[in-house]
Amino acid sequence: MEIVFMGTPEFAVPCLEVLASNSDTEVKAVFTQPDKPNGRKMKLQFTPVKKKALEHGIPICQPASLRKGEDAEKALNFLQKIQPDCIVVAAYGQILPKEILELPKYGCINVHASLLPKYRGAAPIQHCILNGETETGVTIMQMAEGLDTGDMLLKESIAIGENEIAEELHDRLSALGAKLILPALQGLEQGKLIPEKQDDSKSCYASMIRKEMSALDFEKSAQELHRIICGLTGFTKLDNKRLKIIRAVVSDIAGNHAVGTIIDADKFIVQCGNQTALQFTEVQLEGSKRMPVKEFLRGKKLIKGQQLGA
Repeated sequence: MEIVFMGTPEFAVPCLEVLASNSDTEVKAVFTQPDKPNGRKMKLQFTPVKKKALEHGIPICQPASLRKGEDAEKALNFLQKIQPDCIVVAAYGQILPKEILELPKYGCINVHASLLPKYRGAAPIQHCILNGETETGVTIMQMAEGLDTGDMLLKESIAIGENEIAEELHDRLSALGAKLILPALQGLEQGKLIPEKQDDSKSCYASMIRKEMSALDFEKSAQELHRIICGLTGFTKLDNKRLKIIRAVVSDIAGNHAVGTIIDADKFIVQCGNQTALQFTEVQLEGSKRMPVKEFLRGKKLIKGQQLGA
């Protein structure tokens, strides 16, 4: 089967690797977002998908838009010349117009990191954790004009670990998407997949993540803050420096202390709301590297009763 692949971040790379390495699929072209300036020198940085495409010598297209302007017209003409059997999309970051959706023989299919119809949208992995879900998965869906509204073709679920952080769940879902993509394409080609309509009444939207969502308000319970830390990486202030909280566990040590104060300086346990507490286990102080708290405490003395936050 001749494929055009559309993807941008690390999530999409394992899927492209599977398609590029399989003898039954030929990736005719890769579409990815334009290079963006990065770092102090603002040097243009390739997307992870572009790097992988270059490794395999696959032609690369980076239109600024697929829906309007000269780039969109060129992209459509290019795809019409290739006439792919299928377009595979994984976290591409652009909305495909009707002309492209209807162009391939088997249509366009999307590798989506949730169990649709739940968590349509840009940030399903983070929102699953923020909402305390215990299960998520990957859905391979036939793309339609709506946002993640097309018929479901293949789905597989996985459990979310109690203290699993978003980057770990991201990697597991990325690998699961790569595992499902070939069976999905084979099922399409052989006519063995039965499309399942989504129940819109069960849908919810996973909006883009905003910076302020990561701020830790210690008036909230330890359970609420734990979900923020696992889903987004939380932040607070320690000695007027920004402190990222990368991992934490809910502690059984708590009391009537003022919220946001350190109640155990040797284990970095902090009082939260509703007489609950969090133990930080991996942190990153402004100007330093991320590290386990045991290592952090070797170089930073904390004081019981010390206040965190602005």
